[in-house]
Amino acid sequence: MLNRATPRLASVFAPAALVAAVTLAAAPAAVLAQGVPMPQVAAKSWMLYDVTSGQALASQNADLRIEPASLTKLMTAYLVFEALKEKRLTLDQTITPTEIVRKVKSDESRMFIEAGKPVSVNDLLMGLIVQSGNDASLALAEAVGGSEEGFVAMMNREAQRMA
Repeated sequence: MLNRATPRLASVFAPAALVAAVTLAAAPAAVLAQGVPMPQVAAKSWMLYDVTSGQALASQNADLRIEPASLTKLMTAYLVFEALKEKRLTLDQTITPTEIVRKVKSDESRMFIEAGKPVSVNDLLMGLIVQSGNDASLALAEAVGGSEEGFVAMMNREAQRMA
């Protein structure tokens, strides 16, 4: 709980915090200028970007083309929310996942839904967004697009429209 001394402490520490923030903000440029080696990152491709200056500070294979799994899930969520807005789906509506959910391998992210066992759209959205469940994504894709292929076509049309 805050006490009466808090405003006084804040006024004492605020200038120091500002100096620290300015010093830390300038640190990446200073570090790179000193020739510090790039960090070792366990990823095929990565980039460290300073949004304040708009400068790429370091990268490795930044132009490497990789599958955007999370981006696909974001587009899935976007199209599901559009379907909810247009009243083509409701949160309390139940969907019975088809055999397509068995395509999700045991080493993939999933919410562990079963083919033939009804699940609400709300629960599937939670599984998609919170657990990043590939099985939830497939079940929602079929509910919105009629089939996996139909949903892929919908995503591609929406991506073209956004471009």
